[in-house]
Amino acid sequence: MPKYPNPNVVHPIPNVESMTFVKPTIKNPNIIVGDFTYFADTDFEKHVTHHYDFIGDKLIIGKFCQIAAGVEFVMNGANHQMNAASTYPFYIFGTWEQNAPTQNDLPLKGDTVIGNDVWIGQNATILPGVHIGDGAIIGANSVVGSNVAPYTIVAGNPAKLIRKRFDDELTAQLLKFKWWDRSIDEINSLIPILTSGDLKKVKAELKARLV
Repeated sequence: MPKYPNPNVVHPIPNVESMTFVKPTIKNPNIIVGDFTYFADTDFEKHVTHHYDFIGDKLIIGKFCQIAAGVEFVMNGANHQMNAASTYPFYIFGTWEQNAPTQNDLPLKGDTVIGNDVWIGQNATILPGVHIGDGAIIGANSVVGSNVAPYTIVAGNPAKLIRKRFDDELTAQLLKFKWWDRSIDEINSLIPILTSGDLKKVKAELKARLV
């Protein structure tokens, strides 16, 4: 009987305190993280900034994501009013005579959504409301302010498309197959396919399994 990693264990690698499965560490109900997503650091929630209950935005991250050290998710609470002459938030100090702006006056971008099997490189910053598709790769030190298509590589500040990871056929197969939603036993059996650099073989295997 194979022994699989437990997604509810905080430290999946014995004696390595700097590697954590994110899901079992989360206390904020507005942060939702899938099984086996890991963070190459500790205290993930400290890397989700400006995340205020009164705004209600969510950070949603899929399964099997790989999040490097120093990655930061900036949420909508970081935004200032932009439709007025000044962006200065007088109201937060409690001593100036300004009422808090309504949510309609703030440039809120909605939930931040990260797909499955996404690799986010070291010290990348993900800005509010960004959607990153399944299988995408975010380069180290990137600042991601717009949506990222599935199975693409982006990098830079602002992050821009570097290239597609695969051709359209393989990308479509992977998006349809959704290996991350399979049972643990099936995922284990798929590892030779998922880690093969022979993309012709991968296409053939996926095609056979998608029939």
